[in-house]
Amino acid sequence: MDTLINGIDTIYTLDVRFWLGAIVGLVLILALRFGFHKALERVVKNERTRLFLETLVNWLTLFAIVIYFFTYFSQTSFIYRTLFIFGDTDITVFLILTVVFSLILAVKISNAIRSYILPTVYDKYGLDRGIQASMNTFFHYLIITIAILIAISSIGFDLTSFTVFASVLGVGIGFGLQNVMSNFISGLIILFERPIKVGDRIIIDGTIADVEEIKLRATIVRTRVHERMIIPNSYFLEEKFVNRSYADTRLRLAVDVGVSYGSDVMLVKKLLKESVIELGEEKWTNILKDPEPRVFFEEFGESSLDFSVWFWIDTQSEEREFRIPSDLRFKIFQKFEEHHIEIPFPQRDVHMKST
Repeated sequence: MDTLINGIDTIYTLDVRFWLGAIVGLVLILALRFGFHKALERVVKNERTRLFLETLVNWLTLFAIVIYFFTYFSQTSFIYRTLFIFGDTDITVFLILTVVFSLILAVKISNAIRSYILPTVYDKYGLDRGIQASMNTFFHYLIITIAILIAISSIGFDLTSFTVFASVLGVGIGFGLQNVMSNFISGLIILFERPIKVGDRIIIDGTIADVEEIKLRATIVRTRVHERMIIPNSYFLEEKFVNRSYADTRLRLAVDVGVSYGSDVMLVKKLLKESVIELGEEKWTNILKDPEPRVFFEEFGESSLDFSVWFWIDTQSEEREFRIPSDLRFKIFQKFEEHHIEIPFPQRDVHMKST
């Protein structure tokens, strides 16, 4: 506490011109950044190039502020004065600011790599969306971890000071954080083993959802009504669920229909096949020709002869597995009307017996 009070007293005793000089220098750096941004907006027309150059200017501005800060304030003693001692390491304002600036720089480098470098690699090797998301997450945490370790070790911070903290954390993990660590490790397994990946369509407890983001603790999925479900990662390793996109994006769909007794069953079979083929030619090219549509006579129902037509689509995006069967039902109904095939409804005969 005495150290902090002495540091504050030191700041107050500095000359007013000292603080005015610090403010003027900071304003000049920010003014230069503003001028460079305006110049880039006028000169560079390509948006992607302009964004990259603006990011570069932001980096240089950050470097300039850091260098200016440490250079200008190097004549003051409070920046290197010990605030408190952690283990065998003296914690100073200089150490704290260095770690903070290193973390900010690591985040910016991570964003730049994920925005400008990794997409080129993805396009070159044709990696799918799931692998891209996994690599982005891995590189982000890797760069930040390396930056923190380098920053605190390069300024003389003794990493062995963390031994006590690590011991306490280990006890806490053992007794109170089992679920958190389970989900954390499950997240790492999912990122590398990939039982699910970003963009997959899955079914959980009868709910159809798309995987939006895989984090280290939980996975975020979007349902058909655009609700977000946050599911612990351990669920995907311990429970049963359906992944429709695991090895193949194709999907087999079935549409059931019943016709009245006395209908020409061979004509019904022909019309069902024609409906699928015509719908694929007229509107939905996503309907695959191979495997070809198949018609099954399911059973003799109480009020109808029940048929089912199977067909395949190439992808499940844009709700096609729901929109295509709906359009096919319209098509079947139209064809049945043209050929006078009746779709019956349940009915009962009641016989009245007089006494």
